Amino acid sequence: MSARVLVVGSGGREHALVWKLAQSPQVTQIYVSPGNGGTQSLSKTSNISLNVKDHEALGEWCLQNDISLVVIGPEDPLADGMVDALTQKGIACFGPTAAAAQIEASKLFAKEFMQRHKIPTARYESFTDADAACDYINSCSCEEHVVKASGLAAGKGVIVATTKKDACDAARNMLKEKMFGAAGSTVIVEELLTGEEVSCLAFSDGVTVACFPPAQDHKRLLDNDEGPNTGGMGAYCPCPMVSEQQMELVRREVLQRVVDGMKDEGTPYVGILYAGLMLTEEGPKVLEFNCRFGDPEAQVLLPLLKSDLYTVMQSCVRGSLPAALPHFHQDMVAVAVVAVSGGYPGAYKKGLPILGLSKLREEPGLLVFHAGTKLSGSKVTTSGGRVLAVVATDVDIRTAVRRAQHGISMVQFDGKFVRSDIGHRAIKQCLTVTYSDSGVDIAAGDMLVGSIKSVVATTARPGCTSEIGMFGGVFDMKASGYRDPLLVSGTDGVGTKLKVAQACKSHSTVGIDLVAMCVNDVLCHGAEPLFFLDYFACGKLDMRAAKTVIEGIAEGCKMAGCTLLGGETAEMPGMYELGKYDLAGFAVGAVERLNYLPCVASIQAGDDVIGLASSGIHSNGFSLVRHLLDRFRFTYTSPCPFDPSRQIGEALLVPTKIYVKALMPILHAGKVKALAHITGGGLPGNVSRVLPKGLAVKLNASNWHIPTVFGWLASLGNVEPMEMLRTFNCGIGMVLIVAASQSESIVEQLEEVGEEACVIGSVVPCDACKGQVEVLNLAGALEKAYSRPAENTASAVVNGTGSAHHCACKEEGTNLQALIDYTTNHIHASTAHIVLVISNKPNVMGLTRAKAAGIPSQVISHKNYPSREAFDEALDEALTAAHVDVVCLAGFMRILSGSFVKKWHGRLLNIHPSLLPAFRGVDVHRRVLDAGVKLSGCTVHFVSEELDAGAIIAQEATPVHPTDTPESLAERVKAAEHNAYPKALELVTSGRAVLQAAEEGQPGTIQWN
Repeated sequence: MSARVLVVGSGGREHALVWKLAQSPQVTQIYVSPGNGGTQSLSKTSNISLNVKDHEALGEWCLQNDISLVVIGPEDPLADGMVDALTQKGIACFGPTAAAAQIEASKLFAKEFMQRHKIPTARYESFTDADAACDYINSCSCEEHVVKASGLAAGKGVIVATTKKDACDAARNMLKEKMFGAAGSTVIVEELLTGEEVSCLAFSDGVTVACFPPAQDHKRLLDNDEGPNTGGMGAYCPCPMVSEQQMELVRREVLQRVVDGMKDEGTPYVGILYAGLMLTEEGPKVLEFNCRFGDPEAQVLLPLLKSDLYTVMQSCVRGSLPAALPHFHQDMVAVAVVAVSGGYPGAYKKGLPILGLSKLREEPGLLVFHAGTKLSGSKVTTSGGRVLAVVATDVDIRTAVRRAQHGISMVQFDGKFVRSDIGHRAIKQCLTVTYSDSGVDIAAGDMLVGSIKSVVATTARPGCTSEIGMFGGVFDMKASGYRDPLLVSGTDGVGTKLKVAQACKSHSTVGIDLVAMCVNDVLCHGAEPLFFLDYFACGKLDMRAAKTVIEGIAEGCKMAGCTLLGGETAEMPGMYELGKYDLAGFAVGAVERLNYLPCVASIQAGDDVIGLASSGIHSNGFSLVRHLLDRFRFTYTSPCPFDPSRQIGEALLVPTKIYVKALMPILHAGKVKALAHITGGGLPGNVSRVLPKGLAVKLNASNWHIPTVFGWLASLGNVEPMEMLRTFNCGIGMVLIVAASQSESIVEQLEEVGEEACVIGSVVPCDACKGQVEVLNLAGALEKAYSRPAENTASAVVNGTGSAHHCACKEEGTNLQALIDYTTNHIHASTAHIVLVISNKPNVMGLTRAKAAGIPSQVISHKNYPSREAFDEALDEALTAAHVDVVCLAGFMRILSGSFVKKWHGRLLNIHPSLLPAFRGVDVHRRVLDAGVKLSGCTVHFVSEELDAGAIIAQEATPVHPTDTPESLAERVKAAEHNAYPKALELVTSGRAVLQAAEEGQPGTIQWN
């Protein structure tokens, strides 16, 4: 492959890009416009002068010169829409569109975007009027602010003000005096964040992000971070202050959220995404985004990139980044020291000769990246404020710093100035080891205790004599008023409902669940819950999440009337994944000895069984719930089929009901013989705990209201009624056994305090019941609770939402089954409806699967036709007769004729067991293992006449393990196919992925709607 690349820009960032691209064996020529005094000397490189603002002329030049890729370095041409203009002409560009580049071009846009997508950042207000800005600044309790011009200001539009007066002056200078021109017509006033400032960059293909190691820039002019802000006086990478856990947090909650948010808002982000972050005590927060490589960060990042930069960039442009994930030198560090002109960032002289470059080039292991230089005849002279950077790489940060400083000392020009402390923070960090280096932050734990004290105090009740933070919690039983008490304790957790909360990043209700699961158990012994303790365990303490969880625990304690007496927060790196935590709770209650339950001896045949309504699933059975959601490809943000006003995650997180305050008056009156909390094991497993031998209960599911969620789950997974009964509470959260003569008054009393209660059955002799707990009419009640929406009809097929699926004789039809499951069982009424299955051989599994699903099938044997074209004509006739709109090939091993492919252009899908464009053809898994790659997967693509070369619709990645065989890898890839194929089919039939027309013989491109 021969590639010709155009790099737009003249700075140190562009010099580093050209240097790295020149190393690619695929790249034969690099044009740089306008270039600088350093790029001209690189191999394969020519500096040219193009009017990059004239997009029409630039596009024509690219077409005439057969440019394979345009790499745009600076932010201005990106914000000006260069990518939009060139891609319309079919020219591949590495960089975001103008709409996506707003993430840097408009700080107001970036701030509002972060608010919409819950990306952590500083609090702010925006202003177009100076007086209003000053009124806001003066009204704030803090003195320090950051004032930013919203638009592009060449990296200089940020002023850190240490006093309110300075902040007001900055706002006035921007808005009234037009210090930054149009860029300052809107200003952002932010709170000043404190901590370490770092830069985290990532490649993006619009869906996937692949991160560079974190870097740290030095923006202030003088040592010790003093003096005015500059465009950057130096940088180093990787930054040791960013832990692996923090980097994963940044990837997931910052960079990936930007890419997901951009995609959701119709502006896919392709190129480099740069996040400038402050590592605050509350976690990483975004200071700014850039829509391109940073400068001087690029100069330290690119030397650490092990992969071919051109290949990675092309994979981003083509939407196939998972197939070419970048790799980095793991044990290397890079340090860049920048030499600037005297007077910078203010006025400075230009045209000064630069000496020492030839000698510097002889130094091994040093790189020089030019920024503000130009060739004047045969001499290199200064032409900008930041003149050049010297970069050293080494395995040791101290050695790299020393070598970079030595290299920059060899460069001489009048007025040269450099900082002498680049990288010193990293040196200090590497020499100092603390407990926090192991992942445990004692200070964060102390802060959490301080932040929740006021919340915990609201749960105090008589008997509570200590506050949190002591070694133990103390409770005075005498002060509680009990005469002859028995203490009753209970412990429980929330189970895998926590995984739903963590996936939804919604932590406010699981604390209530935790309390409910414990106090309801204690209540079953007639005991009043007195106090509660919690255990919160995590890998890395997230202050916000932990505080929210504990606030929920305190709320649950108030609902139960007990004191949150104490707890433990355990930070255990390596035990839990980043962002994950576990909970346990411990409740202690008291009951007078004579009132202890269950009173088994008093239960007799004829007693009534009263059921108290649950609020939903409560906290049991979530492993099955999550399994069903995964199987039928729901996400927690999907609209909720059983509660259309919510998303699924929100509906599932409705907290477990706490019955304490409703039941204590009835318990004190001695009206209840037994209570059963309906948790794991359901009605059969829990009611049987309180029954004497020889007695059973017979319940009638028609007597109570079964919440819609249970009917939906049963319908979704075709779950048997008995399985539903053993797994879930099915609408009953608490059961009371009472004398029949008292049941009516007890139900009325419960209804008066807002509980939904009713008699759901009675106690009977065991021989009158199938088992100790029998529930009648459950199947009908579950069906009544949820009615499945009508399936797609044939008319939807005529309107272009159908699909036909072809299955070959050698294929077991598992992809076919995945498509059937998705289109027939997905509650959201998939836009795809399978109307026909065709095989070229009888008696294959695919036909059996079609028959079981009630889908028409047809065998068209290739042996009955004299040629491939004749067979394809018969195939086409069958598809046309069935009014098929989209054809899915699955294991269909026959080669289709060119005429058939052309007729079904844009409507013919296939799946390939690798991450295309890598490993086309056959024997894929063996070739993947031989190549030693770390990631494989599958690709769903439109079919073109060239083998495995059609436009890519969807990909699913899977890791390659060191111990893999072709067979074991094939099994994992097959599982990935079952996710990818239905997803791709839905994208096509819903009109979100449309194949665009292309020149003869070309695969075409996809338009995403």
